[in-house]
Amino acid sequence: MRQVSRALTAALAVLALAAGTPPGQAQPPTESIPGAPPGASAERLPEGWRFQGGELVWSSPEPVGTGGARVEFRSGGRTLGVPMPSPDHRTFRLRLDGVRTGPVSELQAVAGSRRLDAAGADRPSAQRRSPAPAKPPAPFPANAVDPGTAGKYRTTSGEYELKAVRLPGYAEPVEMRATVVGPTDAPGKRPLALFLHGRTATCYKPGESSAAFGWPCKPGHQEVPSYRGHLHDQRRLASQGYVTVSVSANGVNAQDYRAADLGAQARSSLVRQHLARWAEWGANPAEAPAAVRATKPADLSKVLLVGHSRGGEGVNRAALDSVSPPPPAEDGYQGPVNWRIRGTVLIGPTNFGQNPTPDVPSMTVLPGCDGDVSDLQGQLYVDGTRGIGRVTALHSAVYMVGANHNYFNTEWTPGRSEVPAFDDVWDDTDPVCSTGAPTRLSAERQQAAGTTYIAAAARLFLAGDDRVRPLLDGSGRSAPSAGPVQVLTHAVGGNRTPAITPDAPLPVANGRVCRQITTDTAEACLTGSGSGGSPHFASWSVFGDEPGRGAVTARWTRPGTPVRLTPERAFSLAGSESLALRVIVPPNTRGTRLDVALSDTSGRRVRLGQVTVDGVPGGGLTPGHWAREVRVPLKAAVGAGIDLKRTRSLELTPRGGSGEFWLMDAWGWRPGTPAVAPVPLPRVDIGRLTVKEGDSGSLTYRVPVRVTGKGTGVIKLAVLDPRTGGSTIRTVTVKAADSPETSITVAGNPRYALDVNHEIAAKAVRGAVVGSASGGLLVENDDPMPTVTVTPVADSVTEGRKLTWRVELSQPADTVIDSRFDLLPVDEGTELSTTDVDKEWLSGLGLTADPERPLSTDSPSLWLGLPAGVTSTEVSVPTITDTPAEPEESLRMRMFCLKGYEWLEGPHLTGKVTDAPLR
Repeated sequence: MRQVSRALTAALAVLALAAGTPPGQAQPPTESIPGAPPGASAERLPEGWRFQGGELVWSSPEPVGTGGARVEFRSGGRTLGVPMPSPDHRTFRLRLDGVRTGPVSELQAVAGSRRLDAAGADRPSAQRRSPAPAKPPAPFPANAVDPGTAGKYRTTSGEYELKAVRLPGYAEPVEMRATVVGPTDAPGKRPLALFLHGRTATCYKPGESSAAFGWPCKPGHQEVPSYRGHLHDQRRLASQGYVTVSVSANGVNAQDYRAADLGAQARSSLVRQHLARWAEWGANPAEAPAAVRATKPADLSKVLLVGHSRGGEGVNRAALDSVSPPPPAEDGYQGPVNWRIRGTVLIGPTNFGQNPTPDVPSMTVLPGCDGDVSDLQGQLYVDGTRGIGRVTALHSAVYMVGANHNYFNTEWTPGRSEVPAFDDVWDDTDPVCSTGAPTRLSAERQQAAGTTYIAAAARLFLAGDDRVRPLLDGSGRSAPSAGPVQVLTHAVGGNRTPAITPDAPLPVANGRVCRQITTDTAEACLTGSGSGGSPHFASWSVFGDEPGRGAVTARWTRPGTPVRLTPERAFSLAGSESLALRVIVPPNTRGTRLDVALSDTSGRRVRLGQVTVDGVPGGGLTPGHWAREVRVPLKAAVGAGIDLKRTRSLELTPRGGSGEFWLMDAWGWRPGTPAVAPVPLPRVDIGRLTVKEGDSGSLTYRVPVRVTGKGTGVIKLAVLDPRTGGSTIRTVTVKAADSPETSITVAGNPRYALDVNHEIAAKAVRGAVVGSASGGLLVENDDPMPTVTVTPVADSVTEGRKLTWRVELSQPADTVIDSRFDLLPVDEGTELSTTDVDKEWLSGLGLTADPERPLSTDSPSLWLGLPAGVTSTEVSVPTITDTPAEPEESLRMRMFCLKGYEWLEGPHLTGKVTDAPLR
C-alpha cells in the first residue's frame, strides 16, 4: 500500500490533455502511471500519450486518419486495437478493458505502415530502410493491344440525385448521387462500369485551406465532390463504348468510424442500391434520370466495379454480396440481384477483413509510393484467394512504381481539385517517392497510367479480350498509353494450376518454411517490424500470430546449394506450358539467378532452366518485399520423360554471390483466360452479442455465427482474450445452419468495472466466404460507480508544507477511477503563484516558475488515478518557503470524475497558505 500511495502522489502532476488542449508535456518519472491498466510498465509515457478512464489516448496537433488506412495503437510489436477518433481527428481513444499494454515506452500510433505519433512521425514503422534504388531496368516490350487509347464513340455526361437511403447502423441518411458518362452512338446495350471513391474529408468551406468530416455538412460548408474525381477514367471508358457511373459516398465516409468493419458493408449496400436503380431504369427507361436517358442503355449482365482506397474494399464486398447475400438485418439493400459482377478493380485498397471474393476476377493496383494505405494490404485480394473457390478467376496485382495514393482521384489532387488537396507522400527524402525523384510519377502521368489499367481490366473482364491479359498477369508487357511508368505485375488463378503453396506443412532442404505473421522472430519470414516489411505479410487485425500463412525462404553466402521443396503429396503440371513462380528478393537488388529443376515420383530429375529476379524499387515509404513473377518453360521436362502428372519436388539453386529469397507459391501456367462462373459458397457472418455482467456466478454465452448457402467450407476462427491481449486461432469446418462453437464464459461480480469486449474474427480458408468478418461478445458493467468524496487533510498550511485532500471511494472498483482537478482563479485575495510551489512538481505540469504568474494562468489540471482495488489516496500541492513577507495566498480547484466518457462535476476545493513563522 505504501508503494501505491507514493506512486500516485508522485504522479499527480500530470498535464490534463482535455479536448482542444495541445499535447506534448511529459509526465515525471513514476513507479506507475495513473490510469494505466495491469501490466503497463513504469516508464515515462511518450509525448502525446496518456491513460484516462480505462482508455489509452493519443492526441496530435494536426488532424490525422482522414484517409483510407485505419489508425491502430501498437506496443511491443503487438497491435492493441483500433481507437475511436474525435470529430476533428486529432484525438484517438482506445478502450483497454483491462488489456495489458506492455512497454509504454514502445507505444505507437500507426496508419498502414506509417508512424503517426511524434516519436516516429518521420519514418514508417513497418519498413527496414532499403539501399538506394538501382537504375530502372529497360521497359517491358509493348503489348500487342493497347487498351488505354481513346475509343471511337461520342460521349455525353450528366448527374443524378435520388432520395437519400438509410443504412443499418448509420444515424444519418446517405446520399444517392452520381455522375454518369456514356456513349451516345455505340450499338446495343453497353457494359457498365461503376466507380466508388475512397475516404477523405466530406465537407469544406470555400476559401479555407482545410476540410472536415461531418454529415450533413454544416451551413456555409459544401460537400467534397470526390465522386467527380474519376471523370478522366469515365470519359476514356465511355469513348470505348462503356456506360460509366461514379457514385458519392460522403455519408458513409463521415460515419464509418463507428462501424466494426469501417464501412465495408455500408459501401456495398450503397453500390447495390445504385445497381438496383439501373436495373429498374433498364426495365422502365422513361423513369430514368435525364443523365441516364442521354446515354446508351446499360447491360447489367456485364458490370465492372472500380473502387479506390476504402471504396476498393466496398466494391469487393459488393461483389461478394451479389453472389452470397448478407444477413438482412445488416444490409441496406433487400431487393433482387438483377446484375452480374464480371470483375473488380481495386486501387490502393484497404483490406481490413482480409476476405476477398474468390470467384470474381480482380485487378488490384498497388501504388509504390502510397502514403496512406502504405502497408499495401490490398495485396491480400490476390494472395487471399488461393485455394478458396474454383481458382479459375484471375486475380492480378499491378505494382505501379512512383504512384501515390491520392492522385488517382483528381478531386484529391492539388491544382485539379475544387477543395484543399495534398500529396500523401509524407517523406520527401525517400529516393523513390520524393518530389523530383526520377521514379516519382506526376499527377498527370499517374492518372494516365491508372486510366490505361482500368481500361485493361474492363477489356479483359467485360469484353473477354484475352489479348490484354499479358498486361495484368505477370507476362511482362507494357502499354504505351500508360506513358513512361514502370508497372510490375503478377497473378494467381486464371489458367494456372496450383503446384506449391507453402501454407501447409512442406519439407524444405537448405531452406525453411517461415511464418508470415508471428511474434516469434525465429520463425518469422521478416523481422524487425509489425507487418513484416512485405505487402504479402500484412497482419490480420489485432492477432499477432496467425497460423497457415507461410513462405519458403533461403539465404546463401555462396552459390550452388539447391533448395529442395517436397510437398507431402505429388502435384500435377500436366497441360501447363511453363512453371510460374512468385519470388521475393530484397528491394533494389538486381540479378538474383536461380536454376530451376523438377523431379517426379519415379526419381527422374530435369533442369528446366534459369530465372532472374529483380527487387522492386524501394526507399522505405512502403514495404518493398514484393514478389516478382518469373516463368520457366516445361519443354525440357517433357523431353526428359518427366511424369508431369506426378511431380514430386521443386529445386531452386542460387547462382552467383550471396543473397536471399522468399518463394510465395508455384503454379503450372498456360495462356488464356478461362470463363468464370461464380457459385454461392457457404457464407459466414460473425454477429455481436451484448450481455450484462451479473453479480455472481458464471454464465456461458454463444456468440452468433451465421452460416448460409450450400455446401461445406473451412474457416479460421480467432478469439481475442481482452485481459491478456493474446488470441486463439483455430480452423473449423462450416456448413449452412450449423454454427461453429463460439462459447465465452463470463464471471459476475458486484464491483464497478468497464465494459469488456471479447473480439472474434473469421477468415476463409477453403470452400467458404466470409462477409461480416468480426464480431464478439460485449460484457456490460451493471454495477454503479462508487461514490467519490474529497475531504481536507490540510487545506490551510504554512509555507513549505503540502496542501492535501483525501480522495475516497465508497467501495472498491475493478477498474481505475480517474479524477481531474482544474486549477481556477481565486474569487478574492491573492492567488498562489508559480514561485510558491515546488519546481519539480510544477515541471510535471509542463510549466516553469518564471515569469511569476498566478498558478491558474495556464489552466493546468492535476490528474489522479485510483487503481483497481484501491479505495483512497491523497492529492497534494507542495509549497515552498520564500523570504519575502506575503499576505495570505489561496488556491482554488474544481474536481471532475470520469464515468465512462462523461466528466461528472464534483466539489470546489480551496486551500490557504500563510507565511511561515519567523524564527
